Amino acid sequence: MVRIYYKEGKQIRRENDVKELGHLKNVIWIDLQSASQEEEEWVENKYTVSFQTPQEIVEIESSARFFEQNDALNANSNFLSIDTEGFRTYPVSMILRNGTLFTYRRGDSKTFADTVKRMKVTGDETFQIGADIFILLLETRIETDADLLESISRDVSLLSKSLTADQKPRQEVLIRINTLQENTMLLRETIIDKQRVLSNVLRSSLFPDSHRERLRLVLKDISSLLEYSTFNFERLEYLQNTFMGLVNLEQNQIIKIFTVVTIVFMPPTLIAGIYGMNFDHLPSTGSPIGFWLSLALMMLSSLSVLGWFRRKHWI
Repeated sequence: MVRIYYKEGKQIRRENDVKELGHLKNVIWIDLQSASQEEEEWVENKYTVSFQTPQEIVEIESSARFFEQNDALNANSNFLSIDTEGFRTYPVSMILRNGTLFTYRRGDSKTFADTVKRMKVTGDETFQIGADIFILLLETRIETDADLLESISRDVSLLSKSLTADQKPRQEVLIRINTLQENTMLLRETIIDKQRVLSNVLRSSLFPDSHRERLRLVLKDISSLLEYSTFNFERLEYLQNTFMGLVNLEQNQIIKIFTVVTIVFMPPTLIAGIYGMNFDHLPSTGSPIGFWLSLALMMLSSLSVLGWFRRKHWI
């Protein structure tokens, strides 16, 4: 699918037929979403651009994330999406050439739909060239990342309250902490990726000077998000340490109970062992109250041990 946005007077209109490119003027944005080979060739031949393969887009080298070629500014970045399996990233390739923005991606993304909505809300007169759409797209993505960070922060707060309220730590809590850590790290990686790409764009001579200040503001927003993500990760690490501390306390309490029970029954066991010796002459073995006397000694020894523990405030 190809979406073509072009200026007609003061309004921005949309065209989905790539074969109409030969008749359209003032095209500011061409969005290729899972486009066919024929559609890609139409755009490449019309605007003398070259789209990278999906394998080239996901390369992590700096030279692959940003480069200039044929008077075109090429930038690749990973965007974050949420599905039934959780967070995942998908690559987006962006090209700026002669005032037109080209975006190349596989699959759908709410970020692009939100960008189109913001175009309509802001007003068509605001967007004159592709650089305007480029910055708006990144601003929309950054705002979405900020919402995701705030959502993670709320989950951390709720998890912290449930952990302090519960007397026994559950295994599900540790799994949830690990999931939030993974999501935070993944989100931080995508934000750092955008920071690196935009820093290169800002230094490029092909980017319009009139839009550099706005791009600097986007970079400042990215820096604040990175600080916030670091704060979230530190909170999760602290929460994980708290969870492990509660687990250790619970285990220590169990060991303490077993230790007390073992020590309490040691004196009675000693007395029973003594009177179980196979000797002919043992004190009180011939007495009719010898059995009851041994039971009394056992109980007295256990109560003495319990009294000693309570006096020392060990139980």
